[in-house]
Order: sequence, then structure tokens, then C-alpha cells
Amino acid sequence: MSWFESLVLGLVQGLTEFLPVSSSAHLRLTAAFSGWPDPGAAFTAITQIGTETAVLIYFRKDIARILTAWFRSLYDGAARRDHDARTGWLVIVGSIPIGVLGLTFKDQIEGPFRDLRITATMLVVVGVVMGVADRLAARDEKGGRHRAPKQRKTLEDLGVKDGLIYGCCQAMALVPGVSRSGATISGGLFMGYKREAAARYSFLLAVPAVLASGLFELKDAMESDHVAWGPTLFATVIAFGSGYAVIAWFMKFISTKSFMPFVYYRIALGILLFMLVGAGVLSPHAGESGG
Repeated sequence: MSWFESLVLGLVQGLTEFLPVSSSAHLRLTAAFSGWPDPGAAFTAITQIGTETAVLIYFRKDIARILTAWFRSLYDGAARRDHDARTGWLVIVGSIPIGVLGLTFKDQIEGPFRDLRITATMLVVVGVVMGVADRLAARDEKGGRHRAPKQRKTLEDLGVKDGLIYGCCQAMALVPGVSRSGATISGGLFMGYKREAAARYSFLLAVPAVLASGLFELKDAMESDHVAWGPTLFATVIAFGSGYAVIAWFMKFISTKSFMPFVYYRIALGILLFMLVGAGVLSPHAGESGG
């Protein structure tokens, strides 16, 4: 991997990780359209350490408060009723699905799931799901001629059942094209949560899963002779800087704006990808390592 490739891929990772457009799909497509080798799941996981570091810094006050309350709840029964302590436990509960499925289907995630036809399908299907979730939330917020606006849930209402559902939605992002934020925020909207609450929990829920994935891949990468460490670490730093800027923008955007621009973009990109693969312009396995 060249330094220029690492710069571009680091920017792509940082700019798309927190938007509901699928960072893994965009890394895959950037490589395919550019004629570069597939950066691979290990590169994606390691650069995600950079973007998740941006989450840790942006939400540092929330995370510090949650961790403090969670540790207190380990030895103080009364502290377990605290909202922050409960959030800490629910982040753990919500991380179980992606941990189990990620280890179970590791070979498929790094192999067959990277087929561009699967990526295109997920871009379109999840785009439609996001659109339906967005319209449902908008209807509740506005109400109707004979119906008052519906009060949507906040993170104070989060329980074990909803935490597990959020976790299952996050696990879907193991397939390129789904989008971690798109899946989890859409799941939150379907369950009746406010946009800002769904986005905030989505980012918090991603921290343990992504850091664990990155460290797991980092361990394997350190035992490999095929990792370009300089460019990979450079891409990770670039992903951190661009990712932090995107979080700050997206948290303001999601509180008041519609998901629909992202829905239209995903569907258009998925259809374009189907057309290019169908016409033979791109191979379903374009840019894959060794192929």
C-alpha cells in the first residue's frame, strides 16, 4: 500500500464511519474503482481504532460518567438503579451479538461477504429500511390533523430487550454495505427512540465492539509479514481527524434533519454498482487481495 492510498483510504474511513452509508463498503469500492488491492478486513479494523478514538474523545464526559457509575454498581447495589450505570451494563449486553457473530462468521466476513453484489444489495435494502424508519419518526414528531405528536423515547427508557435489539442491529454491519450507524439508528427509530438518542447510543455501543475488533486484528497483523505498518498507522491518524469532524457535524444534523439524503445516496450507489457489475465493468471480486 502506498502513502497516497493510505491517505485516501484513511479519509474515506473517517468520513464514512459515522454516516449511515457504510464505511466498509466505501473502502471496498474505493479500492475497486481505483484498481487498488482490497485493503482487507484487517486494515478496516485497525483504522477503526482511529475513528473510535474520536468517539472516546468527543463523548469523553458521557463515557467517564458511565464508567464511573458502572464500576460503582459492581459493589454498590443501590448504584445499579442509576441511569449511567444501567447504560454501562446495556452497552455490554448490546455488544454480545456482534461479538458472537463476528467470531462465528469471521471467515465469511473476510471472504464471500466482500462480494460487490452483496455490498450493492445491502446498500439498497438497508437504504429502504432507513427511509421507512425516518418517515415513521417524522410522522410521530409532526403528528397529524387529528393526532398530536407522539412522545418518542430517550435513553432513560432503554432496557435489556431494547439493548439486545440494538446489538442485533449493530451485528448486521458485519456485512459490507449495511452501515453500523445506519442499522442501529434505524433500529432505534423503529423502537420509538428520538433521533439524537438513537445516534448517541449507536456511537456508545460501537466503542467496545470496534475497539475489540481492532485489537483482535492488530494481534494477527503483528504476527504477519504482509502489513504495511507505516501507511496503515498514517491512515489511522487521518481517520481519527476526519472522523472527529464528522461526529461533531452529524450529531447536530441528526437532531433536526431527515435521513433521506443518505437514503437516496445509498440506493443510487447500490443501483450504480449493480449496473457496473452487470455490464462487466467491475468484477464482483474487483480489487480483492490475490484476485
